[in-house]
Amino acid sequence: MKRTVTLRVNGEKPERSVIRAAAEIIRSGGLVAFPTETVYGLGADALNPEAVRRIYAAKGRPLDNPLIVHIADRRDVYRLADDVPSAAEDLMDFWPGPLTLVLRASGIVPRETTGGLDTVAVRMPNHEVALALIRESGVPIAAPSANLAGRPSPTTAMHVKQDLDGRIDMILDAGPTAIGVESTVLDLTSKPPQVLRPGGLPFEELRRIIHDVRLHPSAVAERELRIAVAASPGMKHKHYSPKAQLILVEGETSALISKIQELVSRYNRHGKKVGVLATDETQRHYQADVIKSLGSRGDTSFMAKNLFRLLREFDDEGVDVIIAEGVPLRHLGLAVMNRLRKASGFNIVRAD
Repeated sequence: MKRTVTLRVNGEKPERSVIRAAAEIIRSGGLVAFPTETVYGLGADALNPEAVRRIYAAKGRPLDNPLIVHIADRRDVYRLADDVPSAAEDLMDFWPGPLTLVLRASGIVPRETTGGLDTVAVRMPNHEVALALIRESGVPIAAPSANLAGRPSPTTAMHVKQDLDGRIDMILDAGPTAIGVESTVLDLTSKPPQVLRPGGLPFEELRRIIHDVRLHPSAVAERELRIAVAASPGMKHKHYSPKAQLILVEGETSALISKIQELVSRYNRHGKKVGVLATDETQRHYQADVIKSLGSRGDTSFMAKNLFRLLREFDDEGVDVIIAEGVPLRHLGLAVMNRLRKASGFNIVRAD
């Protein structure tokens, strides 16, 4: 088994020696997990097809699931993309930040990186460690989330280690990530532009820049879709799922509480250990084996930051079933609900 080295690094002022060691691995075709403002990413040289294939192998990721290319200089967009529309110029004002733009790929981007597509997904992360690593490596870095395919994304270095220890070369540990869900992915090759995956940049913020922007049905994720070609991560394959079965209950708050407690009792009668993913306002109403709160229903940013950590904690506590509350769709609530709906395998119960 490969030995995975974990190095602590200062998230605000990364130590040069640590970044140099990680960059050498990237330049030599290896894999480094590193923090971004959203989740931890698993990085490789985006222009090295063999290195990119190692990402897929380490994660067990389907080869048709495209990767996001991370850059530290917006001028690199013009190397990676053939056609950069004027709207992209305005949207790059959100960089560095949790926005990924899907553009027509240039000839220098391997098909391994694009999942076989003629488009490339690009973003500039808002994290000093990530930016320092890209600059020191001297190449754009392809980086999906640093977890086994299908699992909840990692928001700490320990989550990465749980999934990928022995499969990758290095983990850079700068503590927990700030946002907790992945970047928003916006397809600028479609007319009108479409959000393929809601994430750390709210849909409401995008609409301030592009008034005619749509949500792809996969972004809303109200039901399972048959998608032949995924232009973005998070669209086609199973994602974000804990080991436990997850059931999502949606509806008005009082009906939701009643339905969840009914489901808890039903699964308990069948000998199942049940966890409830509640909110601050509702958690006192439940009786279950394990109860965890995402946070206040009025603070969707805090809920997003907690989501993946809590799903992993339920697994650590050995629950068989997680019953999760639906949350408001405004602001980052849309991203939270996208993850919960997909993590449940669209096992969604409507509370009347």
